[in-house]
Amino acid sequence: MRMVASSKVCRGFLSFRLGLFAGLFTGLLVFSIPAARAQNNLQYQLPPKTIVDIVDALPTPGVELSPAGGGAGKRWMLIEHFSGLPTIADLAQPELRLAGLRFNPKTDGPSRGRYDTSPELQALPNGKAIAISGLPAHAKIRFADWSPDGRKMSFVNINDAKEDAGLSLWIVDVAAAQARRLPGIALNGIFGSPCEWLSDSQNLVCRTVPADRGPAPTRTEVPTGPVVQENLGRVTPGATFEDLLKSPEDERIFDYYATSQVQLVRLDGAAKPLGKPGVFEDATPSPDAGYVLLLERHHPYTYLLPFERFPERVSVVSIKTGAAKQLADTPLEDNIPNIRDAVPAGPRDYEWRSDAAASIFWVEAGDGGDPRKDAAVRDSLFLLDAPFDAAPRKLAELPFRYRRVAWGNDHVALVEERRWKDRKRVILAVAPSAPAAPIKLFEGSSEDRYHDPGEPLQEANPAGKPIIQTTPDGKGIYLKGQGASPEGDKPFLSVMSAANGETKRLWQSAAPYFDIAQAVLDPAAGTILIRRESQEQNPNYFIHKIGAASPEQVTFFPNPYGSGALPKKQVLHYKRADGIDLSANLYLPAGYKPADGPLPTLMEAYPTEYKTKAAAGQVTGSPYQFAFLNWGSPVPFVTQGYAVLENTAIPIIGESNAEPNDTYVEQLVASAKAAIDEGVRLGVVDRNRVAVMGHSYGAFMTANLLAHSDLFKAGIARSGAYNRTLTPFGFQNEERTYWQAPEVYYKMSPFSFADKIKTPILLIHGEADNNSGTFPIQSERLFSALKGHGATVRFVLLPLESHGYAGRESVLHMFWEMNNWLSTYVKNPPPATAVAQH
Repeated sequence: MRMVASSKVCRGFLSFRLGLFAGLFTGLLVFSIPAARAQNNLQYQLPPKTIVDIVDALPTPGVELSPAGGGAGKRWMLIEHFSGLPTIADLAQPELRLAGLRFNPKTDGPSRGRYDTSPELQALPNGKAIAISGLPAHAKIRFADWSPDGRKMSFVNINDAKEDAGLSLWIVDVAAAQARRLPGIALNGIFGSPCEWLSDSQNLVCRTVPADRGPAPTRTEVPTGPVVQENLGRVTPGATFEDLLKSPEDERIFDYYATSQVQLVRLDGAAKPLGKPGVFEDATPSPDAGYVLLLERHHPYTYLLPFERFPERVSVVSIKTGAAKQLADTPLEDNIPNIRDAVPAGPRDYEWRSDAAASIFWVEAGDGGDPRKDAAVRDSLFLLDAPFDAAPRKLAELPFRYRRVAWGNDHVALVEERRWKDRKRVILAVAPSAPAAPIKLFEGSSEDRYHDPGEPLQEANPAGKPIIQTTPDGKGIYLKGQGASPEGDKPFLSVMSAANGETKRLWQSAAPYFDIAQAVLDPAAGTILIRRESQEQNPNYFIHKIGAASPEQVTFFPNPYGSGALPKKQVLHYKRADGIDLSANLYLPAGYKPADGPLPTLMEAYPTEYKTKAAAGQVTGSPYQFAFLNWGSPVPFVTQGYAVLENTAIPIIGESNAEPNDTYVEQLVASAKAAIDEGVRLGVVDRNRVAVMGHSYGAFMTANLLAHSDLFKAGIARSGAYNRTLTPFGFQNEERTYWQAPEVYYKMSPFSFADKIKTPILLIHGEADNNSGTFPIQSERLFSALKGHGATVRFVLLPLESHGYAGRESVLHMFWEMNNWLSTYVKNPPPATAVAQH
């Protein structure tokens, strides 16, 4: 069970803790260079020091709770101290980008991401944090995993040095807090975590580098012929993807690095191969440790889709005998409709039933995978028990699309199904070992946060697999939820009856704290583990007895930003001109007083589509959360004297049969205007000095607001898509194709209105953006269009950066660019005529 003491930034990209720095007007001269200078080649720059300090703050540690009944009956926490931002030199390490994957060929592992540098162990309820000894020098730890008995842990260390480069497997004796390496095990982690414990806690199943792999293929500079693709009359729509295979040479290189040998690894380092090498995306042991479920990709590959769409062979192999049985071989998934709820036509989503010895679960579409077809049964759920020779048995038939399952016991599992068209969400209780009609426990809307019953708490069973946590009598299921309300999120813990869905609220967060239930430690005693934070207190963990006056603090993580004053959040509530309820988070500089008057303002937002006005008006977030200042956040700019409107609500609504995007521009402008009007009414926003910013779909929004309104003095658009004809088979939540709704694609594309954008706009993009649809060419082409019409525009391309920026130098330079842009065009704006002539 993984818990990270940090807030989420819900923008579909990684959340890194970052910051800003240095000379406030260092870059103003850059912007005064005559327009004839098309390129400004700079070294990486630093923003003001207050921002640098924020960026350099280390993230709050993460916590991972051990299984119940661990060593000496204790529950342990693994405390993970994560690294700061990698340097640009780290990002410049070798990286291959193939089949939708990015990996380091030196290590056969991930090329990006944070790692744990100094893990600690702490016994509950009142133990002290203990450093683990025996760790590798300069540890870069990923994929930590508790053994099912809670007495040991495994982790993977990444060594990217020239000598002994690769992924190594380490075991931690929890009682002794001692780590040791298992020698001779070279792991293959390009698909993710390479190892999983068996239920005996004495063995692991690992994907390893084949011993006889040989030297890597080398690229030739001389082509042997053209690359040819064809389609012979089949309907094969698809989204746009990055990092795809492009040639037979790419295929050979991908096969070389993606191929692994699945092995049974003992704690003494002895290893036993299971089957032959293959491109195994996953290898998971059965709960009884008798079998391994293998998911293997194979040829023919495609140059248009990532590896998840390649043909897949599903098989089980006996750990004892090595005998293998193939369960399915699914074809290339190149003809799935590019719409929500569309799935492959054949079997999919193979996994072990967590609460049974060796039973495989999967799903099959009853509509050929096309949600547009009429079908009484949208999906059927199946189970097949070892030795996998009998006919599968049907667990349930679903009228809507299968979403997920949470296993409990022979008598209860929770199945969630959804329908995107009207946002319907249903939770069913099914009996895996006693087939009967499913019991509907909940039915509602997936976008209705106020009535969300929550999600089941899960715990590890003796086999180490996740199962639903139930009340001592087995009749109730523990649920935790965000507790959305008009006053903001108030997370809760409740119990739902497995018989009829009735719920009882056991505990709920209350002001002035933002508490989240992480685990039920003792159901009989009503003891839970919570994570607590407030505007003044960074997150820490507490043990709380339900009904008691106050919880007992068990971790004491320091404030990552030191003892300085932090910006305070105020949640604003206001209405759009059409009556829609809206909200935004307002941050003001430390020490601000009403007498200081209105301030230059930075507004950040990310539009969201809704099917109902009621859902669109619901409040998100909480006024009591700690202000984490990650790399995507606008909040650090309060240190530079700005008012900041963060998470500004921009709902795009299409009720009944109406499509939200048919009135996208009108709703966009109306929502932005309402936020500015509210800030002006409060006396904190200077209407004549407001900038708008956004990332990804928020960047798309930013360019559209500048094209269709005169509300802003400047815009900052990061890693966006601006020409929707380059994503013709749909984008974001738009399911219609360009050929079905050309007028929508044209009107929503700010590229179409480049001649109307006269407000200064700063474009920033990662050179290695891997997000679907937001290729760097989107910013390149918008820049060309804007400068061709005499706009005031600056385009910054960050080397080696993906959709989410990671390198310290890149992030600091990004803030430097933003700070200079805001200083030049918002805080101290030139006369309108000067901007027009710039």
